[in-house]
Amino acid sequence: MSTAVEEKKSAPAQPFIGKKERQLLSDPLDSNNPITVQVLGICSALAVTVQMKPAFFMTLGVIFVTMMSNLIISMMRNIIPGRVRIIVQLAVVSTFVILVDQVLKAYAYDVSKELSVFVGLIVTNCIVMGRLEAFAMGNKPFPSLLDGIGNGLGYGAILMVVAFIREILGSGSVFGFKVFDAIGINYIGNGVMVIPAGASIAIGLVIWAQRARNGMVESD
Repeated sequence: MSTAVEEKKSAPAQPFIGKKERQLLSDPLDSNNPITVQVLGICSALAVTVQMKPAFFMTLGVIFVTMMSNLIISMMRNIIPGRVRIIVQLAVVSTFVILVDQVLKAYAYDVSKELSVFVGLIVTNCIVMGRLEAFAMGNKPFPSLLDGIGNGLGYGAILMVVAFIREILGSGSVFGFKVFDAIGINYIGNGVMVIPAGASIAIGLVIWAQRARNGMVESD
């Protein structure tokens, strides 16, 4: 008995966030990015990236919804009947989307108008629903929380990169600040970057660059 107690005392303490937990945060940022690798959430990435400000608030909204939805569904996973699990997931996601929408209307009304219906469409975002079904329904709350944060950050990172490309080339600005005017260059802007075709070009280049860097080549 005393030997077992001594072994337990001498065992090294487990870190609060171990290797697996760190991977839940880091993998979606690169090797398993929801946009560039899984090709999910493309619609909003095309729609809200004309400028960085609305893209930033959209990123915060998706991180919050994905994080909280993963946590709640994971906590409820053992009591959700399989036949109605999608309905329950939609109800949970909708609750947090409504909360995000109301906060934006109260504290960032101009951004809320710019994002328009796309905040509401977070409910149908493949990334959010996909993580609930693929991860939160089968894992404990803390890993599910980290998975939600990681995938939200991975989505947001690509959103911000695409928004930066489109705003700097399309309007010559970053977060509304006229960069080229500040350094004395008369830049009239590239009109292609402010239309949906420009978004497709920008996100295509980001996907190509990320996959080329990681050596992700399609096999026949």
